Amino acid sequence: MPADDLNSLLVDGVIAGVGGVVIFLPQICILFFFISLLEQSGYLARGAFVMERLMRLVGLPGKAFVPMISAHACAIPGIMAARVIEDWRDRLVTILVLPLLTCSARLPVYSMVAALLFSGSPLYAALVFVGSYVLGIAAALFSAFCLKMTILKGEAVPLVIELPPYRLPNLRNALTTVIERAGVFLRQAGSVILLISVILWGLATYPSLPENEMPEELAAQLEAVRDGQVAELPDEVQQEILQAKLSHSFAGRLGHLFEPVFEPLGFDWRINVGVISSFAAREVVISTLAIMYGIGEDGGEDEETLVETLRRQKRPDGTPTFSVKTGLSLLVFFVLAMQCLPTQAVTKRETGSWKWAVLQLVYMTILAYVGALIVYQGCTAFGLG
Repeated sequence: MPADDLNSLLVDGVIAGVGGVVIFLPQICILFFFISLLEQSGYLARGAFVMERLMRLVGLPGKAFVPMISAHACAIPGIMAARVIEDWRDRLVTILVLPLLTCSARLPVYSMVAALLFSGSPLYAALVFVGSYVLGIAAALFSAFCLKMTILKGEAVPLVIELPPYRLPNLRNALTTVIERAGVFLRQAGSVILLISVILWGLATYPSLPENEMPEELAAQLEAVRDGQVAELPDEVQQEILQAKLSHSFAGRLGHLFEPVFEPLGFDWRINVGVISSFAAREVVISTLAIMYGIGEDGGEDEETLVETLRRQKRPDGTPTFSVKTGLSLLVFFVLAMQCLPTQAVTKRETGSWKWAVLQLVYMTILAYVGALIVYQGCTAFGLG
């Protein structure tokens, strides 16, 4: 196809956007597989019994353990599973804290940050991954305790439960569950993420930057190529031209608008666009970054991955855009933030009021911002990253 807008839409919008998310499907299938084994074995009911004493300390009932395990696959079935909790207060507290637990939509972000920061150290990459899960669990328990001490005071109702017999998991059933949930994920990638990717491509492409508004040195380089004086522009010049076009686009203007808000977290204007778009669905940040950093780039014979592209990005002062402290700040933000419109809709349906869904969104966003701020500024103060 000729190198026109339609080519860019298909390559940089559709393939880069949706493909950047689908590539993480194997990790998500592994998670679904082991959760299915836990469900079939009869362990979850015993887990609720074992966790009863600890969870009552923070204001959660033992029965909340089952929805919390389910929420590690997706917060939506976790919230719906909270119906097994009879007491209204206990159910409400459980619903409000469930989205803090790591769901499959966060896995692409965790994988990206771990590969970006510690590709040469599997141990540190694994610690980042596990630490993200631990942080989500700790944040959920802490939030439940705060709710218990403030707006939803009271003690959890004691657990009464019948323990089912242990069963040997059926691998066929587990694989069927994986295929079904993977299909749901792919349908989401094929609808919501595709739509958002195309919209983001449009925002990152238009309005086009007229050549007479381009910096003089870049315009001179383009003129030299047209006149045949230079066969091809250096990669550094192509990157500068790309950044100038992105900065002039609607997406660039939106990122610059929120730059004062996210600058204390170490985010640049392109990361800002990813963070803002991710409030529709967390995993959209991957497709956003693929679009924001991939439009107009020619990887040549050796096609670069998104991680490799992000790793070589530089700030105006020459420092890496995705330093260790920026990567950890971004990771903490995504661990704690409420970035899923479907989850908000289910919270409203299960609680019967938008006020609880809005409360969930507000407190989790504040928690994410403060957590990321502490990480970035703390690393800066101690000279880390």
